[in-house]
Amino acid sequence: MTEAYDPTRVFRKLARANALANLRLYKAVALLRPGEFEATRASFFPSIRATLNHIRIIDWFYVDALEGGTLGPKAWENEEPFADPTELRAAQADVDRRLVKLCDSLTSHDLARPVAVHRGSRIQTDRLDDILSHLFQHQTHHRGQVHAMLSGTSVKPPQLDEFIVGDDAQARSADMAELGWSERDLMD
Repeated sequence: MTEAYDPTRVFRKLARANALANLRLYKAVALLRPGEFEATRASFFPSIRATLNHIRIIDWFYVDALEGGTLGPKAWENEEPFADPTELRAAQADVDRRLVKLCDSLTSHDLARPVAVHRGSRIQTDRLDDILSHLFQHQTHHRGQVHAMLSGTSVKPPQLDEFIVGDDAQARSADMAELGWSERDLMD
């Protein structure tokens, strides 16, 4: 018997893959030598610190909108609210948990629901599934930049793409345990 297709499953998996990738990235960042986190580098944003702050700010912006909030441009009033990588990691983990919780609660009907994104002078309205797709793409794009910037530091960039298929279970087991998740959480 074939299981019924659940269109929300992909978003639950992407939310967890996002949190797992962030966990690995921040573990690597914790190993940086003094000065490497904020050092000027060639990328869209000028440092690892600036890029990770940007990811967190935009996550905060969109997750708030997906939750029905009105935070809007206040999210980026301070472009680098966290100078300390430990505090930034905690803030990112918090928004990652919110995103997982949101994706875990989705129904197929929710995916087409309009989301009001407060942009200051206007309200952008898009489908929830489109906002989530955009957010996951944004996260992946900028995490890739941090990954590349880590190549120019004393820390080896971590593996960031072992989170979706069942064959990767062994490679992600320690990180899953650290987050308190089981393989069932990822595969349902």
